[in-house]
Amino acid sequence: MPRIACGVVIVAGLLSLGSLLPGSNPLSVSPFVVTLVGKYLAYAMLAVAVDLVWGFAGILTLGHAAFFALGGYAMGMYLTREIGTRGVYGNPDLPDFMVFLSWKSLPWYWWGSNHILMAIVLVFLVPGILAGLFGWLAFRSRVSGVYLSIITQALTYAFMLAFFQNGLGFGGNNGLTDFKDILGFDLHSQTTRATMLVFSALLLAGTMIGARWLVSGRFGRLLIAVRDAESRTRFLGYRPEQVKLLVWVVSAMIAALGGALYVIQVGIINPGEFAPANSIESVIWVAVGGRGTICGAVIGAVFVNFGKTLLTAWLPEAWLYGLGLLFILTTLFLPNGLMGLEHRVMRRCAEVTPEVTRPEGDAEA
Repeated sequence: MPRIACGVVIVAGLLSLGSLLPGSNPLSVSPFVVTLVGKYLAYAMLAVAVDLVWGFAGILTLGHAAFFALGGYAMGMYLTREIGTRGVYGNPDLPDFMVFLSWKSLPWYWWGSNHILMAIVLVFLVPGILAGLFGWLAFRSRVSGVYLSIITQALTYAFMLAFFQNGLGFGGNNGLTDFKDILGFDLHSQTTRATMLVFSALLLAGTMIGARWLVSGRFGRLLIAVRDAESRTRFLGYRPEQVKLLVWVVSAMIAALGGALYVIQVGIINPGEFAPANSIESVIWVAVGGRGTICGAVIGAVFVNFGKTLLTAWLPEAWLYGLGLLFILTTLFLPNGLMGLEHRVMRRCAEVTPEVTRPEGDAEA
């Protein structure tokens, strides 16, 4: 785990340094690549969140994109307020879309969004509260299996429909965009992009290490017990619904952090991020990388999204078929994902050990 986490930071650091070189330098990295890798790291954060609840607690979630998008909107509110008088209408208090829709004042849930600390609080607090309420109702009622998966999918679909409405105060179908800076630093400058890439890598590495610490101790063993034998765990005196609720809320906050990093680097957030298809894709990332491994979730997210980037450029109409085929092949031939394949190869290499023989003519003393 530390090696992969360090690898993520080192690669991000090298790409960031390359982006600061002149374009004529052969080692120069384009801003497009920096943004693309930053997006991969944000998606990897979402994959870690899904792996926590699916790989270790056995909760197949099809709605984690909702928490990812909520974190993105919380950060997007701050970035929108940072535009200030540089907007199309030059209004220092209202975003352009509110001026266009004849809003007279900010809604109460936008209060304080012009402060970065408040934005960070909202990134974690809003998804955490919503996840806590949903989880308390669902786990207390002992909803599980496919029924819980369907409910989570309905949840993110409901959010998508709500955020498409102009009256909600989040930009409608256009969402929030045209961001200028963060903490006074120009978001479009190469230095800021490079810094954000390294910062995202550090946060991802810290999240991976923190998640591994969470599942390596007693709580992790309890998670696996709930996943594999919930009724027996309850019989031993534990409360499986409380265990599920805790990991569910932590997972939602991790997904929200990924959404906040996504918005800063991509520069837009709209209701399309709530789409159920995004949640399903995140499950595929975890399945391809290796469920219940943390590292596999990161590898799967980067691998699948890199393939998506290539296929959408070469064969855009075939991308969804390729994604479906990848999931089917993984399920049939790599049930433990790429991490399982690595373990299988290492095990076979360990089994094939050459027999050491005594050289000819070497007599025992």
